[in-house]
Amino acid sequence: MPQHVVIIGAVALGPKAACRFKRLEPDSKVTMIDRDSIVSYGGCGIPYFISGDVSDMRELRTTSFKLVRDEAFFRDCKDIDVLTRTEALSIDRAAKRVRVRNLDTGQESELAYDKLVLSTGASARRLNIPGEDLPGVHSVGNLHDASAVKDLISGGQAGKAVVVGSGFIGLEVAEALADMWGLEVSIVEIQDRLLPRNISPLLASMASEHLTEKDVALHFGEKVLAIEGDGRVERVVTDKRTIEAELVIMAAGVVPNGQLAREAGLAVSPRGAVIVDEAMRTSDPDILAGGDCVEVPNLAAGGALHLPLGSMANRQGRVIGTNLAGGEARFPGAVGSFAVKIFERAISGAGLTLEQAQQAGFDAIGATAIQFDRAHFFPGKELMTLEATIDRKTRKVLGVQGFGPSGDALVGRVGAIAALMQKGCTVEDLCLLEYPYSPPFASAMDIVNTLGTVADNMLAGKNQGLDPARFCELFDADSQEHYFLDCREPDNAGPYLEKHPGKWHNIPQGQLRYRLDEVPRDKTVVLICNTGIRSYEAQITMEQAGFKGVLNLYGGMAALKQSGADPLKR
Repeated sequence: MPQHVVIIGAVALGPKAACRFKRLEPDSKVTMIDRDSIVSYGGCGIPYFISGDVSDMRELRTTSFKLVRDEAFFRDCKDIDVLTRTEALSIDRAAKRVRVRNLDTGQESELAYDKLVLSTGASARRLNIPGEDLPGVHSVGNLHDASAVKDLISGGQAGKAVVVGSGFIGLEVAEALADMWGLEVSIVEIQDRLLPRNISPLLASMASEHLTEKDVALHFGEKVLAIEGDGRVERVVTDKRTIEAELVIMAAGVVPNGQLAREAGLAVSPRGAVIVDEAMRTSDPDILAGGDCVEVPNLAAGGALHLPLGSMANRQGRVIGTNLAGGEARFPGAVGSFAVKIFERAISGAGLTLEQAQQAGFDAIGATAIQFDRAHFFPGKELMTLEATIDRKTRKVLGVQGFGPSGDALVGRVGAIAALMQKGCTVEDLCLLEYPYSPPFASAMDIVNTLGTVADNMLAGKNQGLDPARFCELFDADSQEHYFLDCREPDNAGPYLEKHPGKWHNIPQGQLRYRLDEVPRDKTVVLICNTGIRSYEAQITMEQAGFKGVLNLYGGMAALKQSGADPLKR
């Protein structure tokens, strides 16, 4: 029997669910409503419209065959009614009606439904500070915001910008403003590093070093107290400094729009997200929800996950559309995979960092591998860093994160591991992952396999070491209890021997077994090489010879240099 489906929200999930449902039940009626005048656009492309990588805002609204997804498109091509500038006021679940208001005329009316879909999205988090509403202060939550920001910059009205927050959107917008437009950009982050919920301190240091190289000023551990200006924004005041600004981008996270659901008596989480089951049904079986307004099961750590991404919304939209037509599709959850580009580098990851895993109660270790993204003999090779968080008891991979210059190569590795994690990835899976091999694309022993072997050796007690942060603590302390031994060739070690005479020592790994009598046995030996491979070989040699407490610097000199901790600069 034909039914009427009403969908509240028409950006990402709403249109996907509507189109899928209409393909399955062409005789049924679908009505989508949205508060905005623009619907069905790629919101994740907004930073790239601001940067100019996407030259025309219409491109974010078009299909792959260049039709604009407006009301006429949905009416004529999809047989779907779209009511723009229409706000949902309340839901009468007993009568199965939605009270709506036309925002242009103020007229109110009711829409009857057989099934209802909530696709209400999320809103930029407000800090509730003085000056937050001054002209020149923007979030970038929709295409109107994006257009206003771009008009302001292209009109020459902004030379200095402050981005509040260093999450995905904050980093992408900071790059857009600094790279394309040449603005003087500062990022203010209340936490002690960028992407604090997504990557480790080491990867954050690497990303921060790259941003600093691009002249982006970084202010971590600072709280924004006020935004000031006479008629429009002129400065941002934190608890540590005042920063001049003609443009402020508020990117301090988002809040799920669950108020309509809560007022209708539907189950909502403490953070305000709508609670759904694997079929994307709410606590009312005739109301489904998805996208940025819901939480889903966290397949990496258990519990719930709120991940506002267009990719997630589209996958959920297909599930919802199928189930509206009587299907039995399921969305079991997610491991939270992500990727973000910052200038010539990329960050990608999925699941838990070591810090998050330990906070969640796991007995976890962190493994690090730094290796070329393709065969070491192939032109254009670049070093990539991958980290894995491993549960010591089960050997399960709880998370993976990485940083590197070849974004597609990095995201390919993380994506492969994230797919395995959905079903329960182990250390053995990393060791044996069948990553497509050809010298222009990967190494015969790919970095993912190397990451697995590093983790395997650590769990077996064979690769004992320290991360770059701990290395710097020991090196700067000038402790007489530690002996820093560079296992590289003399031409690599020479500058460090000259910079730190008597503190930095050098025996190439290939000579070590013949020169062990030069190494003191009453000190903790810290072994160093380019990426941690030769120093691990040296560790085996020394332990075989009876040395105790030998430590390997995970990631080697590559990790120190990329994170801004090169001993030549200390």
